[in-house]
Amino acid sequence: MELYENAERQEKVILVAVAENGVSRDGLSNVEESLDELAELVETAGAAVVERLVQNRESMHPGTYIGKGKIEELRALIDAFEADGIVCDDELTPAQMKNLEDQLDTKVMDRTLLILDIFAQHASTREGKIQVELAQLRYRSTRLAGFGRSMSRLGGGIGTRGPGEKKLEMDRRLIKDRIAQLRRELEEVKTNREVLRSKRLTNNMPVVAIVGYTNAGKSTLLNRLTDAEVLSKDMLFATLDPTTRNCKLANGQEVLFTDTVGFIRKLPHHLVDAFRSTLEEARYADIILHVVDAAGENPEVQMHVVYETLRKLEIGEKPIVTALNKQDKVVGGETIKDLKADRVVKLSAATGDGCETLLDAISEVLQEQKVYVEKVFPYSEAGKIQDIRRYGQLLSEEYVAEGIAIKAYMPKGWK
Repeated sequence: MELYENAERQEKVILVAVAENGVSRDGLSNVEESLDELAELVETAGAAVVERLVQNRESMHPGTYIGKGKIEELRALIDAFEADGIVCDDELTPAQMKNLEDQLDTKVMDRTLLILDIFAQHASTREGKIQVELAQLRYRSTRLAGFGRSMSRLGGGIGTRGPGEKKLEMDRRLIKDRIAQLRRELEEVKTNREVLRSKRLTNNMPVVAIVGYTNAGKSTLLNRLTDAEVLSKDMLFATLDPTTRNCKLANGQEVLFTDTVGFIRKLPHHLVDAFRSTLEEARYADIILHVVDAAGENPEVQMHVVYETLRKLEIGEKPIVTALNKQDKVVGGETIKDLKADRVVKLSAATGDGCETLLDAISEVLQEQKVYVEKVFPYSEAGKIQDIRRYGQLLSEEYVAEGIAIKAYMPKGWK
């Protein structure tokens, strides 16, 4: 009796990049570092990298991304490694994608499509799923022209995740209608988020927005500080959906920590737009907690990407506390500097070392944002004393004939 292997075969892909004088086209790092990150993305999506191909050019080919000679070389590599497709390290134009598919007769993906595919895997909440599908449809709607009957080939991502093939067969009108519907649904979610945000502002509870490069350890740190039990894995974009949790500081004040989606170089603008309501949590925060993978190969580049993304989101001047994470994995090297931060703390979210120092730094920054208050509350308003303990720092309280006399530090604008 003959047995058949039913296990799903892992897709094999070849990475392709254009280097301009040895530098990745984003100008931030050398092309090998960019391809290393692309390989991590491929692994996260569930495929395997079997080879890499880099072409040094003054600029990418407008019609086929790489030149004619490299296309022949790439075709030979696809045959030799029996690859299922290629992944390009930049976002391709519709013409480039179509021409490459025609000449190579294989699945062609770009960095944007791969990231969208990963987001589709990891989105779990209604808001996350809406945002991902909206980003996918925006991406694909720009690629309808020119593909005609070959539109089904745009189904390439790793596997068959996300909206699926039926979305790929939609004509432009149906996609436009679906995008409009998703935008309406996202507006409803955004309205709910703004209501929750306004309640937090009314309560005067400080908010700390956790931002950072993907896989810097944001979720691990949130779990360590608040017992949030958020999924934490050593992989890119392990968590997408924002989580907000309460934390009590040493002085008794309570703060809210809000996790946000990780940033990455060449983050597709489709995703930035779709996840804008989620990322805007940082805009309304009192403090930005910037988590950096201090053990990474190029933390300075990752820090630059984070600050550039914050700038694109038009997040104004806010106090920044930078947490140089993964100190348990740091081996020698120079100390990382962040001149934009108000405080810099070394820690390990995995072991907990340095987390108390981080909370102290956050407490100090919050203290700088407070005003000194001396006031006597009538006994009929005794309940407000508890609010002071929760949202501020109560220095003293004395029971006098007129009521309760307090001295405290409270957030600006507190009444």
